[in-house]
Amino acid sequence: MLKTLEAIEAYRRSPYAEEALSAAPLWLKLLASSEEPVVNLERIASFSELTQSNPVLDYVERSLRLLDELPVSYWIKELVEEALAWCETAKGGSRRERLSWQAQGINFRVHNIGSAQLYARQEAAGKPGGEHAQLVRALVETHGLVGQELRGEVPPQDHDPLARALERSLASAEERERLLIALNYCIIAAVSPALWAEVEPEVAAIVRRIAAGNPSETRLPIRERLRRLRTQSIRRGEDFEGELDAIDPEQGLLAALQPLEPKTFWYVESALKDFSLEQFLKVFAIVAGDAALPEVKHVSFENVMNAMYYDYKGSKKINVYKKRIIEKYLGELDWDRIRTGDVRHDNPHLRHRLVRKDGLPDTLFFDFEFSPAADKLIDFCVEAEKSSLYEKAVLLLFDLFELRRDAYDRFHNEETYLADMNSTADYKKVILDYVVGEKALDIGPGGGVLLDLLEEKLPHVKAVGIDISANVIEALTRKKHAEARGWEVLQGDALALKDYVEAGSVDTVIFSSILHELYSYIPYNGSRFNRDTVAAALKSAFDVLSTGGRIIIRDGIMTEPDARRVIRFLKPDGPAWLERYSRDFAGRKIVYEQLNDREVVLPVNDAMEFLYTYTWGEEAYVHEVQEQFGYFTPSAYERFIRDTLGEKAEIVVMRHYLQEGYTEALADKVALFDEQGRPVPLPDSTCFIVVERRA
Repeated sequence: MLKTLEAIEAYRRSPYAEEALSAAPLWLKLLASSEEPVVNLERIASFSELTQSNPVLDYVERSLRLLDELPVSYWIKELVEEALAWCETAKGGSRRERLSWQAQGINFRVHNIGSAQLYARQEAAGKPGGEHAQLVRALVETHGLVGQELRGEVPPQDHDPLARALERSLASAEERERLLIALNYCIIAAVSPALWAEVEPEVAAIVRRIAAGNPSETRLPIRERLRRLRTQSIRRGEDFEGELDAIDPEQGLLAALQPLEPKTFWYVESALKDFSLEQFLKVFAIVAGDAALPEVKHVSFENVMNAMYYDYKGSKKINVYKKRIIEKYLGELDWDRIRTGDVRHDNPHLRHRLVRKDGLPDTLFFDFEFSPAADKLIDFCVEAEKSSLYEKAVLLLFDLFELRRDAYDRFHNEETYLADMNSTADYKKVILDYVVGEKALDIGPGGGVLLDLLEEKLPHVKAVGIDISANVIEALTRKKHAEARGWEVLQGDALALKDYVEAGSVDTVIFSSILHELYSYIPYNGSRFNRDTVAAALKSAFDVLSTGGRIIIRDGIMTEPDARRVIRFLKPDGPAWLERYSRDFAGRKIVYEQLNDREVVLPVNDAMEFLYTYTWGEEAYVHEVQEQFGYFTPSAYERFIRDTLGEKAEIVVMRHYLQEGYTEALADKVALFDEQGRPVPLPDSTCFIVVERRA
C-alpha cells in the first residue's frame, strides 16, 4: 500500500483526530484541517455531502487508491503519489491559515498554483530538493490542466512549464507519456470512471503533445474555447453555432473577446451554464473589456458559482430567484454599451463587479453583488418556500425587481410544472383529430408535448409554438436542437398574433389549457380576470386564420346550474386550506358556510375552483391560487364566442367533461355531497371547443 494511503487510514482510524494529525505529514494536515469546503459544485448533488465528510480529502484518497492499483513502474508511482498528495492542499487549511497564505502571496483561489507554492515552501523548509522536487512541483502546478483544456478553461500554452520540466528530468518522450497518462487517469477517474472512459482518447492526444515538448502546437481559438465552455448547455440542446453566428456579425463579438484567449477560467460552467448563450457572452464581453485584464492570468467565477445554488429539500438547487434577477439585469445591458465599455447599470439592488484581491494580483474575480435588502428578500423567499408566506415573499421580489407577476415566473418548481404539462400528452392527442391544413400555432406550448405530437402524428403540418416567456422559449429551443425536432418556436404575444404571422396564413390555432392563464394573469384595460382578455385572444387567432381554418380550445369550464355542494375534508389540514384559499384567491369572492370542523357548503363552481388548487398541493399553491380555471359555463361560452367572432365563426364541436385524474387525486382528500347529504361526483372540469372560420 502507498505510504500516503497508510497515513490517511491511520488518521481516519484514530479516535483522537488532533493527536493523529500532529504526527501526520504536512499535506495531510492541510487537507484534514480544511474549515471551508472548496468544491466545484457540479460534482455534488446535495450540500449535505459537504458537511458529512471532507470532500477534498475524499477525492485525494480516491485518486491515490486508483494509483495504488495501477501496474506502473516504481518511479512513476513515486512521482504521481507525491503530486496527488499535494495537488489539492491549497483547498485545505484553516481560515486563519488561508488568510496568512493570501498575505504571503500564495494563490489558494487558483488551487493548482497555490498548491505548488505550498509544496515549494515545504521544500525550502528543509526537505532535499533537486530535479525530483522540481518535477513534482511542475506536476502539482499543472494538475488538472489537461482536463481543463478539454473543457475550454485553459489554453494549450499553459502546459509549457510542464513540458520544459519533463524535458529536464526525463530522457524519452515515452517515459513522459507513461507518467502523464498515469497521473491524468488518477485525476479524472477519481471524479468519475465513466468520465475517464469518455475522454481518454482526447487526454492521450494532449499528453502526446506535452510529452513531445510541443504542448501549444495546437491553438485553441476563442470561439472553440467558448464552445467547450458551453458543453453542458449544448448537450441540453443549445444551438451554440447558430446563436453565436446570429450575434457576432452585428457585434464583432469574437474580435472583442480575443484578449481572453490566453487567460485561464475557473468555475465557468458551474456558475453560468444555466444562463442563455447571449447572457453568458455578455458576461465574457464585460470581462474582456475590463481595464485590469492585461495584468492578470486567471479569471475566476467561483463567487458566482457559490451564490447560485442552495439546498432545496435535500438537493442542490439553482437559486432561480437570483437567476431571474441576473437575467433581467443582463438583458437590460445592450451590446452597444458593452462594446464601448459603458457597462454601468442603474439597478440599485444589483451590480456586477470585477475585483482583484490583496495578495492575489494575477487573478480577476467576477461577481454579481446584490444590495443588502435584495439579499435579505431572496433569503426570505428561500425560507418562505417552507410556509404559507411564500406567495407574499415572491410578490415582494417581483415588485423590487419589476419582474412579471404571472405563471411564467414559477421559480423553483418551473421544471416540475413543464414536466407536468408534458405528462398530459394522452389528454392532448384528441386535439389532433381536429387539426386542419398545413400550418398550426400552439399558443403557450409549455414543455412542447403538443408540438411533438403534431410533428409525429401529422408530419405534413408545420407546427409553431408561440409563448410570451423567454424562459419557455429558451427551454423549447434547447429541446428542439437536442432532439432534432422540426417544429419552430417564437416569442410572442397571443393577443397580437398578426405581429408574428401573416393574416390568413394559419390553418389551426390551438389554445390548450392556456386561455384561463391569459384570463387570470394578463391585465387587459387595466384589470385581470377579464373576459375581454379572452375575447382579444380569440379575435387575434381568428384574424390570422385561413378560410376553413379552426380555433381549438381545451380549457376549464364552469357547471350550470350553480348548485351548492358539501365538501367533507378527509385530511385535518383541509379546512385551513379553504380558509387560506378564500382569503388569497383574487378571481372572485369565495364564500362558504362552515357546517362542522370537517364539512363546509358552498356553490359548486366555487367548490371546484378551490379543489383544482387543492389537488396540486402546497408547492403549486402560490401559482394556482392566482389562476381561475373555470370562467364560463358551457352556454355562456357558446354565446361569448358567437358575440366575439361574429357570423363567420361556426362552433363545430362543443363538449365538456371531467378530466381524468381529478377523482383519483382527490379521493383521499375530500368527499363531495349534495345538500341532502347524497354522494355526488365531481362536476365537469374541462371543455373542448372547435370553432371554424367560414367564408
